[in-house]
Amino acid sequence: MTAGVPVAGGLAWYTYDTLFEAKGDILHTKRPKHIVGGPKNLVITHGCRGSVLKAEEIHQNDPRQRLVILGSGWGAVSVINQLDPKKFHVTVVSPTNYFLFTPLLPSATVGTLELRSLIEPIRRLLSKLGGYYVEGRAEDIDFENQLVEVSGVNNSEGQMFYVPYDKLVIAVGSESMTHGIQGLEHCNFLKSITDARDIRRKVMENFEKASLPTTTDEERRQLLSFVICGGGPTGVEFAAELYDFLYEDLVGYFPAIPPEEVQVSIIQSAGHILNTYGKTFLWLIIENISEMTEAKFKRESINVVTNARVVKVNPKSVTYKEKSTGKEYEVPFGVCLWSTGVGMTPLVKTLVAKLPTGSQSNKHAIETDGYLRVLGAPEETVYAIGDCATIPQPHFVEKVMTILQENDTNGDNVLNYDEFHNLANKIIAKHSVLKVFLARLDMVFEKYDKDHNGTLDLDEIRAFLVDVEKQCTALPATAQVASQQGKFVGKRINVLHEIEDDPVAAAKLPQFNYTHLGSLAYIGGNEAVLDLGKGYVYGGLGSEYLWRSVYFSEQVSIRTRLLLLMDWSKRALFGRDISKF
Repeated sequence: MTAGVPVAGGLAWYTYDTLFEAKGDILHTKRPKHIVGGPKNLVITHGCRGSVLKAEEIHQNDPRQRLVILGSGWGAVSVINQLDPKKFHVTVVSPTNYFLFTPLLPSATVGTLELRSLIEPIRRLLSKLGGYYVEGRAEDIDFENQLVEVSGVNNSEGQMFYVPYDKLVIAVGSESMTHGIQGLEHCNFLKSITDARDIRRKVMENFEKASLPTTTDEERRQLLSFVICGGGPTGVEFAAELYDFLYEDLVGYFPAIPPEEVQVSIIQSAGHILNTYGKTFLWLIIENISEMTEAKFKRESINVVTNARVVKVNPKSVTYKEKSTGKEYEVPFGVCLWSTGVGMTPLVKTLVAKLPTGSQSNKHAIETDGYLRVLGAPEETVYAIGDCATIPQPHFVEKVMTILQENDTNGDNVLNYDEFHNLANKIIAKHSVLKVFLARLDMVFEKYDKDHNGTLDLDEIRAFLVDVEKQCTALPATAQVASQQGKFVGKRINVLHEIEDDPVAAAKLPQFNYTHLGSLAYIGGNEAVLDLGKGYVYGGLGSEYLWRSVYFSEQVSIRTRLLLLMDWSKRALFGRDISKF
């Protein structure tokens, strides 16, 4: 046996020597040198495992168009899922190497779901396209030379390089809007997996501290007070998850803390929480979801403060002001979640500032046309989708006389029902978001026909157009919108690849048409509220399971579906995981 070891060892060493060391030397001599170029003379890469090539060399080796996607969220993944790998060489640039299922983030803050169950590696999603992933942060875009300037992250911070593109999709998301409030460094946010982990650790930490015999009553009240600034879906669902944790797990795990000592407060600047859910409803039922949720929270002693603005966030308290009275109040907190609107990322701010004067006017997002192409950028090369983008809204009221004259076919200076019907169809054709608002034209016509004479005069048409403008607001910053936009862009560039030499056919392609499929929100106590679209609202028996089934079906892989099933089963059998890590 001992004689055989040197022989085997010698064979193994010889094989390694010849196949790895010798070939490694040959490969090293053939390895392409780093190519630098562009306005800043930076390294140029196309995403392939460390190799760096000129754009011309890439085209010689790979005739496919170079498609670069900035971001790894809903919009980016939806684009990826639509692409034809035979047409595009795909590179994703993002500081996070995974897709995050953001709608379920609140469930991860108290241990209902594990953090790993909400993410899917972006490289795995790209593998079916033979695409590449670059871990970096896009800092700027050179539209003239079609180069994305990228900075490394983690241990590569400060190292800059270029990624060239033929087509570019900007899907970098957004940042939380600060509204100029002081003290936000004392708040937690809920937009990333790190945010959810931090909140989970802090929640458990506060309960552990509150259980100590040395904790004073005042400290205990502060530690067990949870304040949520913003009454949107994220804030409402976080409050609901906290409520479930208190009454389903707290009693067993923390017997020294009675649930009634825990205070959960929501501060909302609008008149109702979940107010955005009603924007696409018919006016008859706008407030159903909001009122349903507020009534439930009142029964559960969750304090909902509406028509109030946060003035300042102190290290251990929030100061807010009532709009009606101007009085200021102070609420202590152990955890303060800031969840109020979206704002521009640094990249989007940079792009808006450098695009041609007059092409961009929005202060919260980059503006696109109806085909989701960035206004002011070279046509058909740069798209923007998701939270970072918006389509400019129309101004109907200032054109009211022109609108009346164009649609008044019989020349009597008023619109009868048939003429109004034609006007509504024209509006819907250009602004599909108004489909629901104008779904029942007979009811709409009756609402604005104030004198009930069967026609709309100039003042009545103006009142109608005022409400149309209000309804035709920017699309909400939701996963549903980003997903639909990503699918649209993916399909569009696939088709354009086939007809790029036929401008007539390209001009006939449809604009983006958002279809509201409904909205969901978990409100605790095994209940959810669901806007099913077209004015239908549901909540109550079985609503939680309907809520779960929708999100289960939207998962991007079988792996995450199985993990969700396991987490929900573990929670039902053993309760939430309250480990602090």
